[in-house]
Amino acid sequence: MLDTMRELLLPWYMEIKFVHLLFVMMWGMSTAVAYRYYVSVAFLQWQQEPENPDRIALRNWTMDQFDKGVILEHIAFPIILVTGPILYWLGGWSVMEAQWLAIKLSIVFFIFVPVEIIDYWISHFGGRKSLHLLRGDEDKYEQALLWQWRFFRWTTPLVLLFIPAMIFFAVVKPSL
Repeated sequence: MLDTMRELLLPWYMEIKFVHLLFVMMWGMSTAVAYRYYVSVAFLQWQQEPENPDRIALRNWTMDQFDKGVILEHIAFPIILVTGPILYWLGGWSVMEAQWLAIKLSIVFFIFVPVEIIDYWISHFGGRKSLHLLRGDEDKYEQALLWQWRFFRWTTPLVLLFIPAMIFFAVVKPSL
């Protein structure tokens, strides 16, 4: 059965690779600009005047818009997690023979999968700030918002370092 599936998919290797890379780009860059030029600016301005109602409103609105935009990232990541193993299987790669692949997969599974699990929780599930607003609990909303800000501050350096590294290993395939 697996051999039959491989024979059917193998002629589509480059198309699957295109889909994989397209969604890697969507995942990797969908929130980078929004975070850098909107979220961080709104938070830094708010921190200068934490009691200013206009700054608070802008900070909250910016985070709400960010949460709406992150949906693209959260659609892309599962597609990456499906197409990646298909490419690995069709390409006949061996982690033992290709150290670049072992490093790339380590980055994916030890850095990005945990980060994305937390990010999904924050944006769509129990950590959703909008749930607290619907319940009228502004204190929990504020706590969730500040927690998400700390999460961004912790994960942004990882994203800036490891997404380009992962792309480098995938494209260059250096012999190590």
